[in-house]
Amino acid sequence: MYVRDDGGSNPQALSRFCAMRLLRALAVISAHKAHAIRCDNQVMLKRMKKLSTQMFLAHLVILTVSTAIGFLLFATTARGHLDDDYQSRAAAIAQTFAQNGSVQTCLAARNPACDAEVQALATTTAEKTGSAFVVVIDTSSVRVSHPNTSLIGKRVSESLLAADGRVHLRVDNGATGVTANAIVPLYSADRAFIGEISVGIKEDSVSSALLSQLPSYGIWFVVMLLLGGLASFGLSTLLRKRTFGLELDEIARLLQEREATLHGIREGVIAIDPSGRISITNDEAQRLLRLAENVVGHRVEDVLPPGPVRDALTGTSVVTDQIVLTDDFWLVVNRMPVTLTGQAHGVVVTLQDRTVVEALSRELDGERSLTESMRAQQHEFSNRMHGIAGLLELGRPEEALEYVNEIRGTAADLDQTLRTHIAAPQIVGLMLGKASEANERGIQLVLDPATSIGAAPQSVQSLTTILGNLIDNAFDAVAGTPAPRRVQVGIEENDDEIRVTVMDNGPGVPSAVLPEMFRNGFTTKRGSIVRHSGLGLALVENTVAKLGGTIAVSEGPGATFLIVLPRSTAAHETRTVTA
Repeated sequence: MYVRDDGGSNPQALSRFCAMRLLRALAVISAHKAHAIRCDNQVMLKRMKKLSTQMFLAHLVILTVSTAIGFLLFATTARGHLDDDYQSRAAAIAQTFAQNGSVQTCLAARNPACDAEVQALATTTAEKTGSAFVVVIDTSSVRVSHPNTSLIGKRVSESLLAADGRVHLRVDNGATGVTANAIVPLYSADRAFIGEISVGIKEDSVSSALLSQLPSYGIWFVVMLLLGGLASFGLSTLLRKRTFGLELDEIARLLQEREATLHGIREGVIAIDPSGRISITNDEAQRLLRLAENVVGHRVEDVLPPGPVRDALTGTSVVTDQIVLTDDFWLVVNRMPVTLTGQAHGVVVTLQDRTVVEALSRELDGERSLTESMRAQQHEFSNRMHGIAGLLELGRPEEALEYVNEIRGTAADLDQTLRTHIAAPQIVGLMLGKASEANERGIQLVLDPATSIGAAPQSVQSLTTILGNLIDNAFDAVAGTPAPRRVQVGIEENDDEIRVTVMDNGPGVPSAVLPEMFRNGFTTKRGSIVRHSGLGLALVENTVAKLGGTIAVSEGPGATFLIVLPRSTAAHETRTVTA
């Protein structure tokens, strides 16, 4: 509050202070209102950007415009029909008036004394029928009757239209205004043409009749517009549900992100709909499965040959880290069913290329096998050294020397036997490693005396894979049997083929197992002897298939695997024969 120096109140200062506070309050209120209006506008604009709202408004505008145009066309058509009706009505009045005997007599005699009677009859008829006029014209084009009496006895400017004996209907803009007009011929009692009669009904009457009918039709159009609006709203709501509430820009962004993600990852992705047709596939899946670019929309059975890959793609259950071998790749397959809003939408299958990893893993297994072999040899060497040291401490050098010569001969004999029959160093190394493993596991590994292979056999890497897996499988087969446990290996090479034979004295292969033994993941091993997860024989079959060879398996007792590989590497279908 403003105060004076003498302590009294200052009314003017108080008024200014109150006015300033009031203006400030009004400014704050205005700012809040403006902010609220801006927020409402932003909310409204946000709602307007929604796909469902835009479609609803677009449909509503289309329906409104279409309904308005339809209503105008209907009104125009109805007006034309009303004009026709009123012209027909005017023609009926004129024809009835032309049948009046007094009018016929007056016009046939053409007695001017009768003009007043004709005028009176025309006026009475116009009043009773609601017509704007009933005009009688004689053959000289002179008006005998007219609502404007000053025109009676005067000639009309146009010729007699009814002289041709026909009824003429038109909309006329004459002296009495715009009318629905009918002109009919007037005949005497002896059918002589004596003039014409023109009857007009004002267009105001036609317009009034139209306006009285339009509201009822307008209600129907409004009802149809409302029904169309409700249908549009329902369609927009359904569309919003079908698109999970996503807007156009969000759908476009999702599509771009999906394409970037789908073709940017290093895993193969295949989506299969409930009918078994491929709906999505990326570049990596096409590379791993050798698929064409236009497989989308085709059934899996139509684009993939029978085999483990097709079996993995056509199922509907969950598959986790299933190993599948193809001609070129070692794949890890995962399959996950897709369910949205309680409904099945097919499955999504991912394919991971583990070929390089598995090659490194097998190389590591080879190194581990070599390490274990060296450990076993070191252990055996230590035992022998202890034996030699004990003999020397006992003062028996002759027996120690004899023991050393025996040890050297045994090792030398094995090495010499392998080098005599096998010239390829890779296979010699493999056999030495397997011999050490066999010795540690209490298995007798025997080389067939007929074995003969050169220093550089065809596809030596594939041959090593086949031989190593078959020997491992034979070791596992005899591991649970009583001694003696024996595995015999034979390799014969000639100009046409390479024959690999691996025999064991285990329980053999049951006949029921033969059709399934080369399938991915199939194994009859249990417990601690399960090492390769049923992939060894599958890998053997896959390798033999790429080399165009054949596999023969005996049922037993004691299993015999015979692999025949042609010297040509052309791939053929692998045949499994029961010996």
